[in-house]
Amino acid sequence: MTLMARSSSGSRSDRGDTVTAPVMAGRRPHRPSREAGSGLAIVVVMIGVMITAVDTTIVVLALPEIERALHVALDSIIWVVIGYLLVITLLATQVGRLGDMFGRVRMYEAGFVVFIVGSALCALAWDEASIVVFRLLQGVGGALVTANSGAVIADLFPREERGKAYGYNGLGWSVGAVLGILLGGAIVTYISWRWIFWINVPIGIFGVALAFRLLREHGRRERHRLDLVGMATLGLGLFGVLWAVTKLATTPLNAELLGYLLGGLVLIGLFVFAEWRAAEPMLDFSLFRIPAMTPSLLASFFQGLANYAVLFLVIMYLQGARNLSPIHASLLLIPGYLVGAAIGPVAGRMADRFAPVLPATIGLGVQVVALFIYAHLGLETGLWLVIVGSVVNGLGASCFFPANSAAVMKASPPTAFGISSGMLRTFANVGMVFSFSMAILIASRSISRHLAFAIFVGSTSLRATDARAFTSGLHAAFYASMGLMAVAAVLSAARATRVGGARLRS
Repeated sequence: MTLMARSSSGSRSDRGDTVTAPVMAGRRPHRPSREAGSGLAIVVVMIGVMITAVDTTIVVLALPEIERALHVALDSIIWVVIGYLLVITLLATQVGRLGDMFGRVRMYEAGFVVFIVGSALCALAWDEASIVVFRLLQGVGGALVTANSGAVIADLFPREERGKAYGYNGLGWSVGAVLGILLGGAIVTYISWRWIFWINVPIGIFGVALAFRLLREHGRRERHRLDLVGMATLGLGLFGVLWAVTKLATTPLNAELLGYLLGGLVLIGLFVFAEWRAAEPMLDFSLFRIPAMTPSLLASFFQGLANYAVLFLVIMYLQGARNLSPIHASLLLIPGYLVGAAIGPVAGRMADRFAPVLPATIGLGVQVVALFIYAHLGLETGLWLVIVGSVVNGLGASCFFPANSAAVMKASPPTAFGISSGMLRTFANVGMVFSFSMAILIASRSISRHLAFAIFVGSTSLRATDARAFTSGLHAAFYASMGLMAVAAVLSAARATRVGGARLRS
């Protein structure tokens, strides 16, 4: 299947600044003052990122209530989270490519609309199948928003200002994560889990209205083909591996699970082979020839693999070993998100001033320290140590994300902003999805699998004898994450030497 879009004229300066392309038929006319509108435009992008971040943390707090209300099986409720991430992972590059073809702003706005519809349907879900399917639809909207947000920023801001813009984008994510924790706890406790989805509707409508009012197309149109074979092989491959890994958390290894695991790995291998032969692959390997691109994407993958599980591991420790409620456990993590919100724009300006490799690598090193702190949590440890770890982790993450995003978009050819932004999300999300599964497996190494899974979704806590063994298993998970984060830091630092002799330039 081939989708084409007409190319429109347009040019860019040698520094990568964009010049307004001719407006498509029926599109809103471009306003004269681009500089005056860029500040308001970044607010619109922040709202889109914020609403997807709200949905990430708010759903985690609602999992026990969704499980009970819809009679979802314990080992299936996790797909409410994993399914959403998997869809975003598969679509990230493809919807970014649609942005290159038909307009990044147009696809970003479409993502808002799909996300609103998906949220409303999730609120109306009536059983296990419906909530999972509607979350997949929500993931389509989330993919359109997140994959094209980076490209919209790259179109709006010149190269030397993108780090600052991505810093504000990180601020939107941190604010959304905090709101998700606060609103999620209150809504689930005092109203109904369905309102964690209904609340997205008015926010999304407000965001769409602002987007139509303030955002304008600046990028060129490019002809592209969608890589349906790549999507199918990677999607089925990741599903097979994830299905086997999540089932292993509650059942022993058997022939069926081994078949899913091996079949998934074979399909992932076929995906890699198919990508080399595809005219326009899902992962554009030609971009890996750009010196800064490969370490930036791999650093994003290992950071996601190491860090995404941390939120769930800490909540498992607080709910399972320390017997805190989900809302009280989550509140201890808010200081980290607040620090991230404050530091993100500053780190983005550092990326503009000193080159992205410095704040990105420093941020990853700081996150290694945070994981070391978490690895020393015990049954008698003061809860203040959780807050310290959260603050240190938030500081490190807020340094890494805007700088790494700026590095990818600065290295990307202007005509490939959409595909580059999508590839960045793909690498990060693949790491996040497997980080999630890794957390379940490692948590179940010292206690029964079923009990570990119940703790993971917040539906039970531990007796004192099990709590000590479970905490020991969590320590092993944090040490493993430290090693993965260190790999990400080494990859990030490698950018300083890979870029054609330019000092600290990525």
